[in-house]
Amino acid sequence: APATCLEMKIDDHKAPSAAALEGINAAIRKRSGRGAILDEETSDDNKSSMKCENDSRVSTPGPLQPDSRCSTSGYEYLDHTADIQLHSWDTSLKGALEKLVIAMFGYMTELEKVHIDEEFSRRVGTAEAQGHDLESLIFNFLDEWLFIFHSTFLIVKEVTIQKIDRDKLIITSTALGEKIDVLKHTQGTEVKAITYSNMQVKEEANRCEIWVIVDI
Repeated sequence: APATCLEMKIDDHKAPSAAALEGINAAIRKRSGRGAILDEETSDDNKSSMKCENDSRVSTPGPLQPDSRCSTSGYEYLDHTADIQLHSWDTSLKGALEKLVIAMFGYMTELEKVHIDEEFSRRVGTAEAQGHDLESLIFNFLDEWLFIFHSTFLIVKEVTIQKIDRDKLIITSTALGEKIDVLKHTQGTEVKAITYSNMQVKEEANRCEIWVIVDI
């Protein structure tokens, strides 16, 4: 029978203990430049019962990565030459796009240290994007939030898409976070620009995945 994600074998082919796995996953969640972030609403029982067959992923350096197919919502970072590839997934396009924004900001700083400044967020945390096809809509949406970061220094911790118009290809969204403080926030790697390189969108029933390479 195929192994579950939490039973994947490493090194000497012995599955790590439950305590070791928890430590691995905790370390991954705290790292801004490696690993995967799984939706905390996915229970341990659900994670352990999900099957991950024919796993052909190439692991990045660092701790053991949870498989994206073993959670309904989340994001991860994949190495790509001199750049980094953001990979987000959710049960819908809306959710995957929201996770994509969080992935971008999570690469630049440790989001656990970011608090919510509601007044500042209300003033600067609104973004609208439009495209001529789905790929350009995703590009412009992510680029708009990157522009807001560069112009206002807002670090986004939570993002909510109010509306996606698939006919007019318009997204309206808001976000919560706070102004970056170099004395408080961990300095990761700054995202310089969004790219179209190898951009992919995969939509299925109750599943949407997005891959975007960003310039760092």
